[in-house]
Formats: sequence, C-alpha cells, structure tokens
Amino acid sequence: MIAGQFPGITAIAMFGDTERDDISALVARARANDPKYAVPDLHTYRVVVCPPGVNADDVALALGRAAGVEWAYVECGPTPPPVNATDDPRQIYQGYEDPATDGIDAEFAWTVAGGDGKGIGFVDLEQGWILDHEDLIEAAITVISGSNHDYWGHGTAVLGEVCGFDNAKGVVGIAPACTARVVSQHQPSGFNTPGAVVSALNVMAFGDVLLIEAQTRKNGVGPLLPVEIEQAAFDMIRLATAVGVIVIEAAGNGNVNLDGVTDATGSQFLNRTTAAFRDSGAIMVGAAVSAPPHMRWAGSNFGNRIDCYGWGADVHTTGDGWRGTSPTDYTGTFDGTSSASPIIAGAALCVQGAAAAMGFRYTPAQMRSLLGDPLLGTSSAAPAADQIGVMPNLKAILQDRLGVAADVYVRDHLSDVGTPHTGPVASSPDVFLRTNSVPNAQVAFGPGSGTENMDTLGDQAVAGQTNYIYVRVLNRGGTDAHNVTATVYWSPVSTLVTPDLWTLVGSDIIPSVPAGNQLTVSNAISWPAAQVPASGHYCLVSLVDTATDPAPSLADLLDWTFFTRFIRENNNVTWRNIDVVSNVPPPPSSGGIEQPLPLAFLATGAPKAAAIMQLDVLASLPERARLMLLAPDALLDSLRIPNDIRRQRRQRSDRLRSLIPLNPHGESVLGRALFPAGIRHQLELLVWIPKRWREHAYEVIVRQSHADFEVGRITWRIGPPDRQRARRDRRARRSN
Repeated sequence: MIAGQFPGITAIAMFGDTERDDISALVARARANDPKYAVPDLHTYRVVVCPPGVNADDVALALGRAAGVEWAYVECGPTPPPVNATDDPRQIYQGYEDPATDGIDAEFAWTVAGGDGKGIGFVDLEQGWILDHEDLIEAAITVISGSNHDYWGHGTAVLGEVCGFDNAKGVVGIAPACTARVVSQHQPSGFNTPGAVVSALNVMAFGDVLLIEAQTRKNGVGPLLPVEIEQAAFDMIRLATAVGVIVIEAAGNGNVNLDGVTDATGSQFLNRTTAAFRDSGAIMVGAAVSAPPHMRWAGSNFGNRIDCYGWGADVHTTGDGWRGTSPTDYTGTFDGTSSASPIIAGAALCVQGAAAAMGFRYTPAQMRSLLGDPLLGTSSAAPAADQIGVMPNLKAILQDRLGVAADVYVRDHLSDVGTPHTGPVASSPDVFLRTNSVPNAQVAFGPGSGTENMDTLGDQAVAGQTNYIYVRVLNRGGTDAHNVTATVYWSPVSTLVTPDLWTLVGSDIIPSVPAGNQLTVSNAISWPAAQVPASGHYCLVSLVDTATDPAPSLADLLDWTFFTRFIRENNNVTWRNIDVVSNVPPPPSSGGIEQPLPLAFLATGAPKAAAIMQLDVLASLPERARLMLLAPDALLDSLRIPNDIRRQRRQRSDRLRSLIPLNPHGESVLGRALFPAGIRHQLELLVWIPKRWREHAYEVIVRQSHADFEVGRITWRIGPPDRQRARRDRRARRSN
C-alpha cells in the first residue's frame, strides 16, 4: 500500500548478511555482560530510498502510521562534523592537558602506570583523517572499515588531541600510548553511522573507548543535534555500552537545550527527568571556553543529558581542523564539541589505562560516573545555567578513586581523611610546636604513641629560645611517597591565614611516607630564637610536597578563588590556627578588680580581592563567666552592630574601638560584612572566668566564613597548667 502511494520507493535492509551475523554475536555478548540490556530486534531495520520528486517526510509519516512499524524517520545523511573552526614544541599550548582548573591534568596521569592509555583500544568514528601526518604516523593508526572520505583535517585534529605521538615534532596526545584505529561513516553500503558502530564493535574489547565525532539534524532539518536522536544510531550505541565499550558522544553544536528535544510522539527522550528518557549509556559531551571559570561555549548544545565538557575553543592540535590534507599542518583554533569530545575520550583512556595496570577495567556506567562526578572535576562557570556537566580532573580521579599514586596530606581536623570536606580548616592535629626537641618523634607522636588523635600537642612559643615544630603526614594513595618535603611557616593569629601573612620557619625531608595512611612524623624543624618574633601565640602553617603530589606555589594561593578551592579540595596544606594558651591561667585580681584574659587576633580579608565575610564566636565557658569583643567601630559598623550594645569606646592607633558583649555559653553571630582586599582588623576577646572555675579547661572559637563555607578559625583552650605535660618535658630535657 505504501509503495503504491509513493511510486518508485525501494526498501533494503540496513545491515547486510555479514553485519547481521556480527550484530547477533554482539547481542549475545551484550546479554552476557549487561543483565539490564533490553534487546531490540536489530535485524528489522530497513532503509527506504526515495526517488526524486518523492517527499521523504511524507513517506516517513505514512510509514509511521502503518501496522507493524515502530519507528519511521528521515535520516539526515552526511553533515559537517561538530566544529566551526578553520622536546614537542606545541605541547606548551595544550592547556587542556594542564592541571585543573585549567584542564584535565593529563600531565599528572602520565606519571601513573597506564595513565597514558597504554593497553587500551581507541576508535574514532567520523569521515576522514590524514593518517600519515608527521605527528600521527608513528602511532600506526589503521582503518577498520569505510572510506577516508571527507573532512580530513577535522579527523586529524581529533586524533592529535587523543593520541598525538610523543616525537618532539608538535603536540602530545592526552593518551599517546593507546592503540588507535578509525572507522568511517562512509561504509560500502553508503553513509551509515549505525553500520560504522557495528563495524567498530567487532574489533573492540571490553573497556575500550569509541568516540563518535558526528552530529545530525532531526528529520534532516533544523539545528545540529547528537546522533543518538536517530533510533538506529541510539540502538547501536546502546549495544556498544551493553557489550562494555565506553562511548563518548559529541552533544552537537546547535545551541539547543536538549531537555526540550522531542521525538515523533512528542516525548522528551533526552531529558533525564521525564519518564520518556532513553539512556544509551554514552558519555555525552558539551563544550566550554578555554579560560576558567569555563563558561559554556556559545554553540554547544546543553541540558541535563550532558555528562561532561571539554575545551570548545583555542585547542592546539594536528591538522587544520576542517578539510585540509597537509601532513604537517597544525591549528590552534580547533573548537566546538569536536574539540571538547576528544578531551573526554582521552580522559577515559587515561583512567582505563591506569585501571588496567592494576588488573581491572571500568564499565561504561562506572566510567561515566567517574568522569561526570562534580567532586572529581571542574564545574563550569554557572552549572545550573550552562548545563554541560563537569570537566574531569584526572589527578582527583586517579588519587581519590583509583588510589594509584601517592597522595600525601596533613589533617585539617581530627576526622579529616584527606578528601574534600566542609569541616574545620584550621584545627590541624598534625602541625604543632614544642619548646623542647623530642629524641624520637616517630615513637613519641606516631602510631602506637597514644597521641595519634590528639589535637593538644602544641606548646606556647617562647621568645628568646629555640622552639621545635613537628609535622605528621599521611598517605592515602596506592604507592609509597618518597622524599616528602614538609615546610612550615608562622603567621600572626588570624581568622584567615592567607600567604601574605606567612613567614618561613624551615622544612624537613621525610624519606618515605608509606601508603595505607601510616602516620609518619618529620624530624624537628628548628625555629631559632632570633627568629621568634615575640613571646606570644602563633598560627603554624604547613605545606607537604612530593614529586607526584606537588603543593601549590604561594603565588597561586594569593588568588582568592584558587585559595578557597585549594583549602577545600586539596589536602597538601593545613594550619593549626589554634592560639594555645592551655598552660596560662587567667590573670589574678588586681586591687579587688577581676582582670580579663585578653586574646588578641586579626580578622583579615583576601589578599587581592574584596569579599563578603562572616564572623562568628563560639564559646563554652562556665557559669557566671563573661565574654566581650573589642573591635574597631569601622568593622562593627559594617557588621551592623547596633550602637546601643556597644559598652564603651577606647582610642587606639587613632581609631575608635568599642566593646560588645557576647554569649559566653554558645554562639554569637556577629554578621556579614565586606572585607576590603588586604584589610587586617585588629580585635581582642576579653574573657572573665570566676576563680572557683579556673581549675577546668574551656574553649573559645572565632570562625570566619565566605559563601557559607568556613575559611578559617582560631581556637583558644583556656585552663590550668598541664602538669602531666610538664613532667614529660622535664623527662625529655633530662634525656637530651
């Protein structure tokens, strides 16, 4: 009936006899590998060829209404690839390989066994390549099937990003040691993306990576969309992930919200929040600009279906990015989801290679979860609006999830296990000062010492004599860390301890920090008497550094955005922002007047940027204790502290300061204020503790927050002299 309605149309099988056999074998593999794989009848696909004068849309509409037909759509045919662009001297320009937040940190992955993609198969599916390019020829890339047909410079650019050979000529691929092949959409049967997928799957192993560098149009018209909007392509991609192949799919360059794309029934099949959502299992990739904070690239499609993003601009790679055929061409302007998708494919190869070196491989679902995890990647500038997922951070993935490299850290607080956290950032138990050196620090403060989980090991620094600082380091990675440098700085007591306040004390090299979180203690780092500024209390800051897990530079930490991310997401730095006065009792009465214990400190701003900060005071003092804050009126005005609670004014350094009462038995929220760049407010807490309660220990905390995250704190422990510690110190002096 349909043939009579449209004279001249012919129907042929989408897949030939050989391909049908291949599909049957692949389906058997998929069933064995993926119990959730719902097997469609992939042998029933037909291609209807319309002669001139017959409208394909009309034919598809009629077929869609016919009995026994589930899907009928107009296949788009060839489209331009998803791009709009026209010792390895160019590697310095490959910023997408740099550490996060700039890139994916392929440079770190290369330091890990298998992190260069060794042993993992890779297939690029598109239309053409220059396989004898000077930066690719040594990779010995072969064609699986199809003709090397068009857009040769585009395919060459893709291969350069993923597997550019390390030959001192141009670029280095993200996974230069992978085993690369290509498959063309221009199959013997014609332009056939699903057929190309089947051809590739026949030679791919579980855990290999298939990159689909293609896009299409819905029913052949409209904006550019991912290829899986066509049912046959979707079914073959789902078959690929079911047999265990990692599929990376370009989201396309249509500037379209994929959440709203509908199929012939009006269902939003690319929207994860709808019942109609169909999941192919592919990792779908959007594009962002190259510079942090990585805004969505203007042409990239977006939506909740997209898992990851890569650089969609300024990508340096082989070829001209389009139709060039020169074997010596390079470009620095490859862009769109074409340049973004190979970055994610390369990341998958690095992760899979590292896993394979450990004896296993990740499944497609596991790989998608890793690469798309916001805790393991770099968010875009405005995630809720951009909707392009995250850019993977290979260092975070390999250290935090795979555990393949040394990952040294010092705890921010007693419960810190080296992962990003929202707890205190200035209460480290692992950097502490002693007024006397300890003969065997590993025995005194390491495993089995009974001090492993004590955060009260520190003494008050004493002026006029040498003091000694110890750093305890852990390694949660999978290999021992060698020659770990522990460096210590001192800072004035401050709520926010930025590097502009730090003064170097010294460092110690720890020969080995074993894997498996074995607490390892540095030798004593001497703080010479001549360098101790004055009798008082100080904040101690420590950075730990090793070749495979370097600490940041101090210049980097002066950037406020980097600083806040670093203290939350990196574990190589900590500080003991604890003004330890536990051996100093409150002052006695004088002339019948009870004297307060003064606790002076700084409340500081970011070094180079103004920021809104919040100050809180938390106290746990006894009955009838009193607590007051002496602060500059300028700060109290900014915090909007009412004048009627300011008890008195004092003149100091030509600035008015006021006393305000605080809650001695709980929290006092002082409020939020704009802290100008580099501001250093001088404040003082005054604590009155009744004589009858001075034999007990108490705690007062000042906490500073930014954007609802704690960025610094000071903790004072107030109480009687620690006689047990005094006895230990006397024994230590005698042993010396």
